Amino acid sequence: MNGKRSQKKVLVTGADGFIGSHLVEDLVAQGFNVKAFVYYNSFNTWGWLDSIPKDILEEIDVFAGDVRDPNGVKEALKGCDMVFHLAALIGIPFSYHSPDSYVDTNVKGTLNILQSARDSGTKRILVTSTSEVYGTAQYVPIDEQHPRQAQSPYSATKIAADSLAESFYRSFDLPVTIVRPFNTFGPRQSARAIIPTVITQALTGKKEIKLGDLRPSRDLNYVQDVCQAFIQIAKCEETRGMDLNIARGEDITVGDLAQEVIRLTGSGAKIVCDQQRLRPERSEVMRLCGDNKKIKELTGWSPSTSLQEGLKQTIEWFSVKDNLDLYKADIYNV
Repeated sequence: MNGKRSQKKVLVTGADGFIGSHLVEDLVAQGFNVKAFVYYNSFNTWGWLDSIPKDILEEIDVFAGDVRDPNGVKEALKGCDMVFHLAALIGIPFSYHSPDSYVDTNVKGTLNILQSARDSGTKRILVTSTSEVYGTAQYVPIDEQHPRQAQSPYSATKIAADSLAESFYRSFDLPVTIVRPFNTFGPRQSARAIIPTVITQALTGKKEIKLGDLRPSRDLNYVQDVCQAFIQIAKCEETRGMDLNIARGEDITVGDLAQEVIRLTGSGAKIVCDQQRLRPERSEVMRLCGDNKKIKELTGWSPSTSLQEGLKQTIEWFSVKDNLDLYKADIYNV
């Protein structure tokens, strides 16, 4: 770890989540002075930050709040030169029946970040998008000019958040960059995602692994590669006002991915279709395969972890009993 902290302070919203907690660790390791914005709760738990090494946690200024509250956001941004905005509701099935909460968190929360950053003179703002804003690929690889298609309430709110960020750059010259990861995976990921869903069912000895549609394909990126992309984008002044894909440029179907996980775990389980996991036909995004030319040209970033190596590391993490016990493999996590 770098023993000397940077004088510049960075705020990470959603620091208690999957990608956010890994990003916090990497920022601290690279010498950044980090304030971690976590979701306030009465138990005073800090999500995945509670699981990171104590020596790293001691380097972090933890702020408990709610991005939906502009007063808390304004307080959190005080003294911060840069903000990585990752806080969001991300589950697609949950957005079908609770869309209001997605508007409040993803749209209003992003607006609060943008307004507070403008008021406080924040030097860099990275707003996290998602490949879901593209919907089913009209062409591949999907570049940043691809049309946006709202195929779920979740993706609609992320399109709105991206548009707000773009408008603040154009209207107020706010130094915003929209960072758009394609599907991220790795240790600590929620069981709402496909890879933890398969791994947890396989490692708990299920004879049948329940999944939804096996035909969709995704561009999968290991979490450490994604975090490095965030950091390299933040260090590159030329990315201001842009949106950039974080993508491998290759896709794999859900069915083939599940079979690979089953092979790597030695499970031997059979895949079955669970009707409740099927999404409405016009909502399912059938193919995502991203173009990473823009981020490569601007920052030099490219993924360094192969899909197979990333899967092995993820399975190794889930194989630790204390980690696996945190997941409920018997239920459908929406």
